[in-house]
Amino acid sequence: QVQLVESGGGLVQPGGSLRLSCVASGSIFSINNMRWYRQAPGKQRELVATITSENTNYADSVKGRFTISRDIAKNTGYLQMNSLKPEDTAVYFCNALIARLNGLLNNYWGQGTQVTVSS
Repeated sequence: QVQLVESGGGLVQPGGSLRLSCVASGSIFSINNMRWYRQAPGKQRELVATITSENTNYADSVKGRFTISRDIAKNTGYLQMNSLKPEDTAVYFCNALIARLNGLLNNYWGQGTQVTVSS
């Protein structure tokens, strides 16, 4: 079994910062890539950022403000969010493509963490 657990969400004022974490645990051989998505009330889930062994990519709406990173040794991914805006308010989900010890490659989701940007 593999689990992804996010943390770090909360309430922050506009212009503030938060760092989300996503810890993968279980029978993991390697994490091929990791993504952060978000879903605001009444809206579709959108891809925010992706990290692979070669590069990172960001949605236009967060470029220059968000930074995705990971600690391979800890099986942990991060999303540093700066200059937060009210429109960043959403539930943020971690997603990872993970190669398991049994040789299988599966896609996993975390349970989500709420980020609220409000004064």
